[in-house]
Amino acid sequence: MGKFPEADARFFKNKYVCRRCKAVLKTPVRKVFDKSATCRKCAGHHFKPKRKK
Repeated sequence: MGKFPEADARFFKNKYVCRRCKAVLKTPVRKVFDKSATCRKCAGHHFKPKRKK
C-alpha cells in the first residue's frame, strides 16, 4: 500500500479491526493482548491486525 516506511507506519501501525463488526480501532498492542481494548461500536474485545493488501 505505502511506498515508504512512514506511510506503512501511518496506515498499519497499532491499527486493529474488530472481528464482530469490522470497525477499525487504533490502540497499543498491549491492550489488544490483555483484552482491555473495547470496540466503540459493539463493545467487543476480539481484534485482528489490519490487513496489508
